[in-house]
Amino acid sequence: MQIISTTNARKNISRIVDRVKIHGEVFGIGRRDSIDALIIQFPSIYNRNVNEITNINALSRSFDFLEQEPDLYSIADLRKRYV
Repeated sequence: MQIISTTNARKNISRIVDRVKIHGEVFGIGRRDSIDALIIQFPSIYNRNVNEITNINALSRSFDFLEQEPDLYSIADLRKRYV
């Protein structure tokens, strides 16, 4: 994530939005080394039955990094515990 100032964001908003949309980059915007807002890619599918945070978490690429994490539980483990 790149952290940029509000002044820089204001001057370059079009380029920032393009980078987020095309490359999936994330930008933190703030003042004095403090992040006040994030610009992230909006999910391609939006479910109106749940809130914005749930849509972003479930449908965006925010958690793509987890694909590289090892599975802690097998399907059989989950069936034993929850079914």
